[in-house]
Amino acid sequence: MLFNSLVFAELLFITFVLYYQKWLLKYQVLILIIASLVFYAYTNPALLILLLFSAGINVASSYYVAYGNAANRKLIATAGVVFNLTVLAFFKYSPLIAKSLFPETSSVGEFLLTIPLPIGISFYTFEGISLLVDVYKEKKDDDKSLANSSFKEHAGRTLFFISFFPHLVSGPILKAHDFLPQIKAKFLKDINWEQCFKNLILGYFLKMVVADNLKDFTFWIAFPYFQRYTAITLITMLFGYSCQIFADFAGYSLIAIGLAQLFGYNLINNFNFPYISSSIQEFWKRWHISLSSFLMEYLYFPLGGNRKGKVRTYINLMITMFLGGLWHGAAWSYAVWGLVHGSALAIERMFKDKIKLGSYKVVVFFKRILVFCLVTFAWLFFKLPDFSQVIIYLKKIATTISLTFYPALCFNILLYSSPVFLYHLVYLLKKNKKFEASFNKYSYILYAIMLFLIVTNSGSSGSFIYFQF
Repeated sequence: MLFNSLVFAELLFITFVLYYQKWLLKYQVLILIIASLVFYAYTNPALLILLLFSAGINVASSYYVAYGNAANRKLIATAGVVFNLTVLAFFKYSPLIAKSLFPETSSVGEFLLTIPLPIGISFYTFEGISLLVDVYKEKKDDDKSLANSSFKEHAGRTLFFISFFPHLVSGPILKAHDFLPQIKAKFLKDINWEQCFKNLILGYFLKMVVADNLKDFTFWIAFPYFQRYTAITLITMLFGYSCQIFADFAGYSLIAIGLAQLFGYNLINNFNFPYISSSIQEFWKRWHISLSSFLMEYLYFPLGGNRKGKVRTYINLMITMFLGGLWHGAAWSYAVWGLVHGSALAIERMFKDKIKLGSYKVVVFFKRILVFCLVTFAWLFFKLPDFSQVIIYLKKIATTISLTFYPALCFNILLYSSPVFLYHLVYLLKKNKKFEASFNKYSYILYAIMLFLIVTNSGSSGSFIYFQF
């Protein structure tokens, strides 16, 4: 079920009305659980079985980590984490395993290729791991365990945490110690309506006006269509895809945040103007923040982080980003994408103390351009998961350098990419207090324009890019 569909609007309206009825206040969590399960099961009801099974295992294992035999806590927590990773590997990486380890005529390989990819599995699996690790580490909610002493209450809270529909299929990835303490009675008077509407309008604008229009022009990056274009058009399409993937995913995250706020819950801000980053390290503090913080807290730090010497730090960075790349999809190109970012992070750390470039505005400007170009180049591994096609695309750029290009295609890409650049530019300009005051005073005009464009100039409806991950 898409956030930009009529059936979702109907589900949201019914859920919202029931949620704030005074006589149903004590059933608020149950109402959201039911709405979330309907939301998830709408397209493929059979996949609901896997979600409930996964949630059930995490409920039982986290409860017994908290209240079972102390001597078995580590064993149960480890088994729960292994279960989550096994389920993720089976459903998400079976095609990759089949192609890498089995011949095309193998019956095992053919079976692995038929296994479906349940939507949202990467997200709710990580949240199950977060719950187990947080309970094992005894992270507290106001000096109380994150696992409620009542198994029934713990089961309800855990199912709600994992299935809450705004974040269920594409994040932001929630951490148990951030979300579970928020579960309590919510009241209509406490909603910050202005902030909700701003997040929803901006989110829907980025998705429906920017990303959905750009997708019709960046479509030609797909193989074999890109082979008929010359370097200028190929590069323009790639930069357009960079803006598209930002608008699509940041738009989804803003919608999710706005929807959660309607029900009294605060989700992590998943994007913080990433394309103004002057280093890859800064980029990962601004891009998909819920994933980068998850990988840092639950993978990079347990590996040793930067506490075991320089060489081990570089290795830890590479491992973290390699696995972060594979998390995105069952193709080696995603792993290469992770290694590109891991290598960039390691090189930055290696030379940051040896090369002093200063903080002059012109230096920062060129560093931002360089980082944006590197990040944009790396998105090619997302658009073309077959690594051989990436090579062909890059060769095509290198061998067709000329002034020839497709004006209409390039113009439309630049037109629909411009809001992404303006979005980041406004953020930079708001550092000037006078500009910020003027902007805030008249920002309602901008939101009115975005709302008008959502109604009049939305692109053809399409699923969110991160649904495939």
